[in-house]
Amino acid sequence: MATSELNFALRSKAGKGVSRSLRRQGLVPAIVYGKGLESCALSVSPKELKSAIATEAGWNTLITLKGDGPFDGKVVILKDLQVDAIRRDPMHVDFQVVNMSQKVHVMVPVHPVGKSAGEKIGGSLQVIRKEIEVICLPNAIPGSIEVDVTAMTIGDVLHIADIALPADVEIPHDVNFTVITCTGHKEEEVETEETEETEED
Repeated sequence: MATSELNFALRSKAGKGVSRSLRRQGLVPAIVYGKGLESCALSVSPKELKSAIATEAGWNTLITLKGDGPFDGKVVILKDLQVDAIRRDPMHVDFQVVNMSQKVHVMVPVHPVGKSAGEKIGGSLQVIRKEIEVICLPNAIPGSIEVDVTAMTIGDVLHIADIALPADVEIPHDVNFTVITCTGHKEEEVETEETEETEED
């Protein structure tokens, strides 16, 4: 479980004009919301924001907000981040308050572990689902879903049902979707078949 803290300031007004003014001041406009709570407009430092999510959990880092107002001390996760298309600077951020005793839906990256047998003979490993939606308690959010691919050979397909998930982590889908495939030509088998045909002739 990755945690961090982030200072914030309340902003009394909202709108595009206010947001542009905040950016000129070197701040990022933000909003925070949660179940049963009235949403609140904030501003944060872009440097502190980047630092807060610079953990192995990334967007799923449990961030404790620090500042004046009703959201001081609340634990949140990042739900949306708009960035400038050219400079890649943060333009706006959404935070969601989490209840540590209630499960949340989050996206977790897929991390293949090892080199597949198929790659060793010229095949290619393709991660079809780079992220997987999971349900779990906030303190059980995994940094990634690690998948051992060493036994995969050309033609093999790993579905979500084939993947061992961390304890207390669930998948909110009934469909057994594809996560990773190993593609390519089985050159060795083709050569063997051609050799056998030649010998028979």
